[in-house]
This record gives sequence, C-alpha cells and structure tokens, in this order.
Amino acid sequence: MNTSIVWMIIGMGIVTYVPRMLPFVALSGVRLPAFLQGVLKNVPYATLGALIIPGIFTINEDIWFGIIGAGVAFAVAYLGANVIFVVLSAILALSAYSYFF
Repeated sequence: MNTSIVWMIIGMGIVTYVPRMLPFVALSGVRLPAFLQGVLKNVPYATLGALIIPGIFTINEDIWFGIIGAGVAFAVAYLGANVIFVVLSAILALSAYSYFF
C-alpha cells in the first residue's frame, strides 16, 4: 500500500476524532442548563429526520411510493414493533403497491 494513502487515512481519522473528543473533554465538568440539555437531547431526532425526509420524496419517480413506505414504517414503529418488523412491513407494503399499481 502506498504510504501517502496510509497518511491520508491517519489524517482523516484524526480530523474525525478531534471534533468529537474536544466537547467531551472540554465540557466534562460543566453542568449545562436544563433548556440546553433538552435541545441537545432532540438533536439525534432532528438529524435523522433531515437525512430521511428528502429520501422519502426522491426514492422513486412516483412520490406516493415514498409516502406510503414512510407512512407504513412510521405506523408500525409507533405501535412499538421491532426495527426489523418496521423495515419488513415497509418492504411488504411497497411490494404490494408496486404489484397492484
């Protein structure tokens, strides 16, 4: 393997690790206000939504394909099903939609 590739991998690892490590070390003894803790608890959900929602509308030329798949997945997840059942139910619903329409 070329040494420049190895150095590039090491550099990318450092660039990825440092921004994650700095807040952990710098804020380890700091008590954040309750409002800020509430905001930070919602960041993963907001990020997940920002990643998933555009894909729902652009997965297929037929916009209903994504809407139906997301609707079924959200409904099954709301009922408390395991993740694998959520995915399988969405696949089954989209397979039925593709077959009949």
